[in-house]
Amino acid sequence: MSQNVENQKREQRERIRQHVIEAIAESMDLYGSTHSSGQLYGIMFFEDRPMTLEEMKTRMNMSKSNMSYAVRSLMNSQMVMKLEEKQERKDLYVAETNFFLAFQNFFSLKLQREIDIMTGAINNVLPELTELILNEQTSDNERQAALPDLHKLRHALKYYEWLQQFVNDLQQGEYFNQPSES
Repeated sequence: MSQNVENQKREQRERIRQHVIEAIAESMDLYGSTHSSGQLYGIMFFEDRPMTLEEMKTRMNMSKSNMSYAVRSLMNSQMVMKLEEKQERKDLYVAETNFFLAFQNFFSLKLQREIDIMTGAINNVLPELTELILNEQTSDNERQAALPDLHKLRHALKYYEWLQQFVNDLQQGEYFNQPSES
């Protein structure tokens, strides 16, 4: 194959990759990640080797602080892992390329955070709300106004119990009948 044809094929492959990288960035943006974190994940997804922060910074044309934030965010979501080994004393990072596992990690963490925040808040206010309702000095009007809140919060706790079971099952891989790779 001539050099010209080879270059055209490489450019075509890069355009295809760039299209998918942008789609990954847009998708991750839907779930609260920054666009640049999504782009970085997409770039790392296609790499066949671990990358250093310097390589990522150069590839993304980002400042060091923005790159550190993006990498830290992806590591917190377990979509990127820091490797034990180093390259010339520089840390190496690699993307999780199994979308099933990336989904499992990302959503388990996000949903668990929601569960913890909401159940903590609800459990914190339920005793006070119950006391308000049961207190003899509370007027009937105020008691009647507070009762729907109590019912809503108890219903919300049932939802978060269900969501916790969903997260537990998700973490255990219950929903993944992964097709074999072809």
